[in-house]
Amino acid sequence: MSTIFAPSSGLPPAAIAVIRISGPQAFAGARALAGSLPVPREARLRTLRDPASGDHLDSALVLVFPAPNTATGEDLVELHVHGGRAVVAAVEAALAQQPGLRRAEPGEFTRRALTNGRIDLAEAEGLGDLLSAETELQRRAALAMADGTLSRRIAQWRAALLGLAARLEASLDFSDEADVDPVLLDGIRSDARTIASAIEAALAAPAVDRLRDGIRVVLAGPPNSGKSTLLNALTRREAAIVSPVAGTTRDRIEVPVSRAGIPFVLTDTAGLRDSAGDAIEAIGIDRAGQAIAGADLVLWLGDEPPPEDRMLWIHARADIAGRDAVPEGAALAVSAETGAGIEQLWELLLAKSSTLIPGAADMALNQRQRAHCREALEALGDMDATDELVVADALRRANIALARITGDVGIEAMLDALFSRFCIGK
Repeated sequence: MSTIFAPSSGLPPAAIAVIRISGPQAFAGARALAGSLPVPREARLRTLRDPASGDHLDSALVLVFPAPNTATGEDLVELHVHGGRAVVAAVEAALAQQPGLRRAEPGEFTRRALTNGRIDLAEAEGLGDLLSAETELQRRAALAMADGTLSRRIAQWRAALLGLAARLEASLDFSDEADVDPVLLDGIRSDARTIASAIEAALAAPAVDRLRDGIRVVLAGPPNSGKSTLLNALTRREAAIVSPVAGTTRDRIEVPVSRAGIPFVLTDTAGLRDSAGDAIEAIGIDRAGQAIAGADLVLWLGDEPPPEDRMLWIHARADIAGRDAVPEGAALAVSAETGAGIEQLWELLLAKSSTLIPGAADMALNQRQRAHCREALEALGDMDATDELVVADALRRANIALARITGDVGIEAMLDALFSRFCIGK
């Protein structure tokens, strides 16, 4: 296996840059630049020189971490150099000239940690989310995943299922009639139902994906109902073109925004009406329908009640003469022009969003993990079978489904997609 290197402290310039080297030639590569290496896990100052020319590259702190107790499970060296672009580039160029060393690919350090058993797949996914976290709620959910909270729960469920399978197999192996004691089998089924209930509880919590991707809020209504103006007021910038001409908005306009630590994606759409003025407007109306269908929340700005019960009826343009009365059934009156009702609208969105995102005590699963939990539940649904061999197979299939969550089986197909989200030095 080749030895890889990359800055793991972000892009220069900075006060300090940490260049990480991992692999079988890590010590040799670092020794070529620094001379003698310090004892493991003790930082020592060394002068880094270009092995080819002898030129002084930098004065750096050097730390050595022998395998297997390292972040990647391999021999690992960290060079803490000054964080100027020229310094980092010069040290990287010198390392690239060493036999067996090459620059790391995105996520390659974490991928090696996964391959070498330092982390599992669920922890790697959490780390990926942690690197891209922009809000406090995203950080908390990702940290819970990255530090092994989900992995430990999965390990508990799998250990319990393996214990039940062992009890069942032992009874089958030592039974004269190759028939399981009904009392024992009832106990196994009862314990399996307890595990199934715990998995169901985890699935009942909102998925973590909304924390990463944002809660999708679509502004819908007929032309000139104030959608674009309200979008600008909610985002506090001129994100959409505003005009008195009907049909100004022809396409979806998506604007990400964070409020109280919750990520939202606000979407302005083309005005909805029965007949479009031209082919372009027709496409816009069709895309508006698609956005509404995929929305978590829809704000309806029409003067008539919304066409769907799930839509929140917002009485917009309340500052205009004759529109001061709030229609019966409308959730709120707002004026993007004066700012009246805008904060109340945000409060309403936050309240509605509380049921769409995982809470602090929830075990937040992503879509992949939820799919495997559902597989496990489906398998456990066969526990009531009269054939003991079917029951044993149900336990086996449930265990395999849970093992896929932590990457113990069947993960190669999705690793490239996962690690492509990582930065070079991670």
